[in-house]
Amino acid sequence: MLERHELEAFLTLAEELHFGRSAERLHVSTARVSQIIAKLERRVGVPLFNRTSRRVELSPVGRRLYEETRPAWSRITDAFERAVDAGRGLTGLLRVAFTGPAAGQLLVGATRVFRDRHPDCDARIKEAHLPEVLPWLRSGEVDIALTCHPIHEEGIVMGPVLVREARMLAVPTGHPFARRATVSVEDLARVTVLQIPETLPESLREDRAPCRTPSGRPIALGPSAMTFNETLTLVGAGEGVFTVGAHTRRYFARPDVVYVPFEDAASVDWGLVWPADGATARVRAFSEAALDLAQAPASNA
Repeated sequence: MLERHELEAFLTLAEELHFGRSAERLHVSTARVSQIIAKLERRVGVPLFNRTSRRVELSPVGRRLYEETRPAWSRITDAFERAVDAGRGLTGLLRVAFTGPAAGQLLVGATRVFRDRHPDCDARIKEAHLPEVLPWLRSGEVDIALTCHPIHEEGIVMGPVLVREARMLAVPTGHPFARRATVSVEDLARVTVLQIPETLPESLREDRAPCRTPSGRPIALGPSAMTFNETLTLVGAGEGVFTVGAHTRRYFARPDVVYVPFEDAASVDWGLVWPADGATARVRAFSEAALDLAQAPASNA
């Protein structure tokens, strides 16, 4: 097997045809280059270079070896440089997904900050339905996504929370809860709660459609829907209720659904997620830009 340093020494000498200049390029001594080439020639069985006191030339075997190995070595080094650029560079394209209009607005702002900081790197955003987020991340269709937390899933990094909002309960307009100022988490034991698809992480499913109240009372679980609009349609049709964030009241006003605040529920959290093996410099820089935007005073956001 040809070692990397042997191949580099051979290719460099084949191009320079001078031991001194080859040694300078390789940052080794002239004697070291001679030793490497002599070792290669012993393994090949014939000279790779013809040497005289005045010049160095490739032998026929050496020329053939150079012509056959140089293109392959160039492809290898180019591929490695592209991998380094993808992992550590701040150029190229970052693909970012978001779920819902409120997340989209935050993402637009984060993208603006990111582009200002890193003008050589572009960010392209696209909307995803919640069940699409993890498949897109795992397939490489997007590099990072802004969506609701918590997502505790193997191979997925959950970044810091960017937004916390009050939790509300979406109920049909004719439901008794629709006439109340607030509801309690314990009230969920009195209704049917719609679910999100089983393909989503258990942590997120339990957050939106828990099986029991904090006191241990069972909660009846209803059907699930693939999209948020479908979920709200089921709510309006009386199929069940569903927990949402406070932004829903602004972005999804409907004549058949009322949003009632919880008096004792934890917040609904939003943040970035990305593959653990895709934590490139671009991803980390975008996460920092989004966090800085989220933490900035409202007048500067």
